Amino acid sequence: MILGAPALFAANMVAGRWAHDAGLPPVFLAFGRWATALLLLAPFIARRVWQQRHLLLAAAPQLLALAALGMGVAVAPQYIGAQTTSATNIGLIFSISPMLVLALEAGVWGVKMNRRQAAGLMLALSGVLIVLTRGDFNALLGLSFGKGDLWVLLAACGWALYTVLLKHSRLPDLDQGVRLGALMLGGVLVLAPFAGVEAMIDGLPAFGDPRLALTLGFLALVPSLGAYMVFGKLVSEAGPAVAGTSMFLVPLYAALLAWPLLGELPHLYHLAGMLLILPGMHLANMRAPRRVTGLVAG
Repeated sequence: MILGAPALFAANMVAGRWAHDAGLPPVFLAFGRWATALLLLAPFIARRVWQQRHLLLAAAPQLLALAALGMGVAVAPQYIGAQTTSATNIGLIFSISPMLVLALEAGVWGVKMNRRQAAGLMLALSGVLIVLTRGDFNALLGLSFGKGDLWVLLAACGWALYTVLLKHSRLPDLDQGVRLGALMLGGVLVLAPFAGVEAMIDGLPAFGDPRLALTLGFLALVPSLGAYMVFGKLVSEAGPAVAGTSMFLVPLYAALLAWPLLGELPHLYHLAGMLLILPGMHLANMRAPRRVTGLVAG
C-alpha cells in the first residue's frame, strides 16, 4: 500500500494529460469523473446513507464547501493545466500541498511552525519555482510562468485549503464511505454548471468516442475510488505519518509513467526541482507527522 497509493494518484495526472491529447474537455472530465465514481459507489453505501441521513443533512453546508474545494478546485484546474503542461510538472507542483497546509495553518489558525518546518517549506517552494520557470530564472523576474503550471498551482492550493478545512471542521461521525459519497455528490453539483458553460463555449464532448468512456471509467476506478480506499486503509494500518510520507513518491511515479506512456522526456529542471521538493517535504514533516491529513494528489 505504501508503494501503491502514490502510484494511483500519479495515474490521475498522466490520465489528465492523455485526455487532452485525446481532445476530451477538461471540466467535463472532472464532472464525469465524480459522477461515474458516485454511480459505482452508490450501491455499496445506499443503506448506510439512509441510516445516517439526518447527520448528512445537518452537515450538508460543510460537505458542499469541502467538495467545492477538494472535488472542484483541486481537480478541474488540474485538468485544464494538463492541456499545456506535462504530467511530470503536475506531479511536482502538486507535491507541495502538505507545505501549503503548514503555511495555511500557521497564517490562518496560528499553528506555530518550527524552524525545521520553515526551512523545509522554503526548500520545497524553491523546487517548485524551478519547475514553474523551467530552470530559467529570467522567467521569475518577468513573471513569465507557463499558464498550465499556474492552473495546476491553483489546484494544489485548492487541495491544501480543502485538507486544512477538513482537519479543522467539526463534521459529524459519518461512515467513511458515506462521507466520500457525499463529497462526490457535492463535486458533481459544483462542477455541473461549469461543465455546462464549457459545453456552450466549446461544444459537447464526443459521447460516441470510446476514449471518453475509457478515461472516465479509469479516473473513477483508479484515482477516485481506488486511491481513496487504498490511502484510507494505509492511514488506518500505518498511521497518517507513514501514509503522508508515501505521497512523496507521487512526482517520481508521475515522471516514470509519463515517460513511456506519453513520451514526456524528463529534463534537468525536473530533477533539480525534485531534489529540492522531496527533501523539503521530508524535513518539514519530521516533527509534525500529524499535520499530514487527507489526500495529497487530488
